[in-house]
Amino acid sequence: MDLSNLRPADGAKQSDNFRRGRGHGSGNGKTAGKGHKGQKARSGATRPGFEGGQMPLYRRIPKRGFTNRNSKNIVGINVSALEVFDNDAVVSVETLLEQGIIKEARDGVKILGNGELTKKLTVQANAFSAGAIAKIEALGGKTEVI
Repeated sequence: MDLSNLRPADGAKQSDNFRRGRGHGSGNGKTAGKGHKGQKARSGATRPGFEGGQMPLYRRIPKRGFTNRNSKNIVGINVSALEVFDNDAVVSVETLLEQGIIKEARDGVKILGNGELTKKLTVQANAFSAGAIAKIEALGGKTEVI
């Protein structure tokens, strides 16, 4: 299968060369498949979302706030969560995922300074708070920003 052999599924494509409005004998004469009168029988279809003059749904529903396109979803972890690792271990985003401490790290992981830490660790994360750096380095560990 390559791009030069692609074609629509059988029956998916229908020919549009059928001539409408060419008399009764053609099977599609007189109103040409548009029925009798009414808005859909005339030219100039309505725009999407038009509800015949009634206030459209997209204007009836309240609009509140906005979504910042530049926001980042950073996962915060306290140093107390790092107690599950062994002494002298290297803690990275991958090891945090393996241990189940975090479920996903979309835009990064920040280590926060809440709680106690009793082990010497080398921690690799996207960001650290000042308190987390102080607690990790007080025990002889290292903090590496990746």
